[in-house]
Amino acid sequence: MISAQITGEGSDLVLLHGVGLDRSMWDRCLPDLAELHRVRALDLPGHGRSGEVPEGVTAGDIADAVQQELPEPVHLVGFSLGALIAQELALRAPSLVRSLTLVSSVAARTQKERGDVLGRLELAATDFEATVEAAVLRWFDESWRRREPALAQRTRSTLLANDREQYLRCYRVFATADASLWPRLGAITAPTLAVTGAQDPGSTPRMARDLAAAIPGARSAVVPETRHLLPLERPDDLVRLILDHVGSVDREHLDTGTDTA
Repeated sequence: MISAQITGEGSDLVLLHGVGLDRSMWDRCLPDLAELHRVRALDLPGHGRSGEVPEGVTAGDIADAVQQELPEPVHLVGFSLGALIAQELALRAPSLVRSLTLVSSVAARTQKERGDVLGRLELAATDFEATVEAAVLRWFDESWRRREPALAQRTRSTLLANDREQYLRCYRVFATADASLWPRLGAITAPTLAVTGAQDPGSTPRMARDLAAAIPGARSAVVPETRHLLPLERPDDLVRLILDHVGSVDREHLDTGTDTA
């Protein structure tokens, strides 16, 4: 079962969140997106109010579960883990995905980057609270924590509320799925935008550029002075990029006489 919040009217736009978070991470983006689109903000399997994932779950398993809940076609926006699931969906069900926006996505991790994320997975299995605190410090710089302490605390609370086993199963997908996706990205046909923050240490500008180079016709964008949590730190900039991207795709479909509703 997939839990969703649906708001707005227009062509369908679906939001997929990151590992350990839930659909509330899109709250700052939803009002503006819903002015032009029927927006579905989902809780991914293993998160929030959605059903559990089994041991050994894969990105393909999560993508299959999400696909069953979606109309066709949709503009698909994925953040971090959600971006990996979005790529899998675009490969498995190309007719489902009208456009693809990959926010703070990993790609082609170096050996060191892969070692770092596997190290975080190992730490989460032995000291979950330390993993959560490290994530908050990595995502919120000191000035942002001072400026919005309640938001940093809310993010910390969301992470701590996770079922530990569900988190570990989903984090393993996040830590490993990019390796199997990378050689297949050339088969994605959806118009694609890859966007990340200039100061994101995990989903780096290099990764966004690599995604744009690997996916035919894709573009990349880098938001300056921003870390990982683009939907929370720079929602206005992210919404503008999303609406420009999906709007151009909808206009193209209108020009060719294709229904976008």
